[in-house]
Amino acid sequence: MEKKIYSVLIIDDHPLIVSAYETAFNYYREQNESVLFNIQTAQDCDSGLELINEFYKNGKHLDIVFLDIRLPTSKDDKMLSGEDLGLKIKKLLPDTKIIVSTTFNNNYRIHSIFKSLNPDGFLIKNDITPKELIESIHTVLSDPPYYSKTVVKLLRKQVANEFLLDNIDRKILYELSIGTRMKDLPDILPLSIAGIEKRKRQLKQIFNIKSPDDKELLHVAKEQGFI
Repeated sequence: MEKKIYSVLIIDDHPLIVSAYETAFNYYREQNESVLFNIQTAQDCDSGLELINEFYKNGKHLDIVFLDIRLPTSKDDKMLSGEDLGLKIKKLLPDTKIIVSTTFNNNYRIHSIFKSLNPDGFLIKNDITPKELIESIHTVLSDPPYYSKTVVKLLRKQVANEFLLDNIDRKILYELSIGTRMKDLPDILPLSIAGIEKRKRQLKQIFNIKSPDDKELLHVAKEQGFI
């Protein structure tokens, strides 16, 4: 029987995590004699970018990337995270299936990764078990996408509420939740202070908030999965 050979790139700076991924691929291969995996690894943005460019320049096909979002930045500071690497992969190797793996469980951050990368798989590391890793590999190879349970819960909330808020609303809520001062928001958002205040009033109407301060607004927005 001719075997299907898949090229795999694992980009993660934690050796134990890399080893877990490699073990999952090896187990999957043992259970499926028709497949083989050619696995390469990278530990940071620089080594990851080097391998991505190598695939592109040599015209080689890259089937799957396991991509950590929190990675050491590139030496030239052009690649600040795994998200930047993901964008590079989508540009140079658009047929590559990307499985994002991250410790982030911040709803706003997860949402922004979905918007920028639309990954074929999305795993929160706290959710990961050996069984789930194997399931994610199988699903992404056969019928993507695959999302771990924390991601599924977030998506269910967003399906129910997506029509309410746009990206600027989300950004306002997120910045307020991390302690950004109102006077600094116009430097981050394409709005004046008056425009931001107007948005906040609309958000309080949407969430039926009566309190004049922002604490209750942020609490409800977090409960509903927006931050």
